[in-house]
Amino acid sequence: MRLSMLGLAFILAATTTPTFAQDGPHTARLTMVEAMRMAESAHPVVRNRQAQLASAEGYRKEADAFFFNNPELSLQQTRRQNEVTDSGDTAWSLGVAQTLEMGGQQSKRRAAAAAGIASIHAEIDDARRQVRADAATRFFAVLAAQHRVLLEQRSANLFGESARAVAKRRAAGEDTRLDANVAMVEAERARNSLASASEALLAARSDLATVVQLPPSALPEVDGDLAKYADSLPYTLAQLLASAQAMPKQRALLAREDAARAKLGVEQASRYPDLTVGLQVGREGPNDARERLTTLSISLPMPLFKRNAAGIGQALSDVAHAEIERASLARDTQARVRQLWSRLASQRDRVQRLQRLVVPASADNQTLSLKSLQAGPIGLLDQLIVNRQALDAERDLNDVLAEMHATQIELETAAGWPMEGNTQ
Repeated sequence: MRLSMLGLAFILAATTTPTFAQDGPHTARLTMVEAMRMAESAHPVVRNRQAQLASAEGYRKEADAFFFNNPELSLQQTRRQNEVTDSGDTAWSLGVAQTLEMGGQQSKRRAAAAAGIASIHAEIDDARRQVRADAATRFFAVLAAQHRVLLEQRSANLFGESARAVAKRRAAGEDTRLDANVAMVEAERARNSLASASEALLAARSDLATVVQLPPSALPEVDGDLAKYADSLPYTLAQLLASAQAMPKQRALLAREDAARAKLGVEQASRYPDLTVGLQVGREGPNDARERLTTLSISLPMPLFKRNAAGIGQALSDVAHAEIERASLARDTQARVRQLWSRLASQRDRVQRLQRLVVPASADNQTLSLKSLQAGPIGLLDQLIVNRQALDAERDLNDVLAEMHATQIELETAAGWPMEGNTQ
């Protein structure tokens, strides 16, 4: 009967699972799909990209106009006064002139406008993917933080009950001062870990609220099971590498490169002089001998000095920059996907080892040690070590699961793979 009270305290504390609760203002519990949907619909990054469409549509409307240059309308009136006869007459003319581009700039300008719109649409898709990935990452961070609080609450209950039981036995003269001090230190460390985990959960919920654009006073809670993940991934490395070639960011850069090439064509065509055609009608001469005049004019600048070298040079630089950026992204994406694939494989292996070996063995050791403590073969310090080891195993599993989900989301985002397949 010497250790009956202490053994009972260990059993009650180790088998108690507290109910998770949060103080303060909160919203309804979110699923990951809801979090991604809210982020995608309200995030400022997506809205800013969508706002750029107005500028691109305006450029397209100008490019689709029948002529790029507006016609010129002129009206002229002249008053003649004869000083000898003191008689006079009035001459007037009305004319219209239209400047015509001779280098085919109009078709190239339309191609540039279409490529620009395609680039913005691809950037909008990429922004949506990024905010969805950010929301999913924050969601799993909250889920992991919630589970960590539960673990630390169990730890605080376990070591708190142990410290109280040892304190009673110490007062009765059955345990030593060393046993009481060790139990007290473990209990205080557990309370400190619980406070730290609660602070981390508050920060994670705040980060998620920012991503999904909730009001500052609303902190979301989430629903889900961090331990649920696919035994086998729904894709291979080869499929991810192929998907990376058609990801929205790649499409945006390709469209931007096409737009730069089309603008280069516009600048090169601008070396050809624009032809201005004018038609003018008017009347002039004395009142008793009026003449009607019709004038057709054609003007063509001589491209001797100004050959649009500055515009062509800038357009060439833009094309080269777009080519380099797209090639660099393609190379970096391939390397990034391979790196994340290796990291994810390592993390999945760690999760499997913890789930299949470490956590079950630690839980079994905890059960055996409780029985041994009641029977008397082991002491308090050994029991504390076993309990700490069991809790550490669950903490390690929780941390690795959180890392694994974050890596998987990062991998799918880097490869342009649809996240809906395995993140729900």
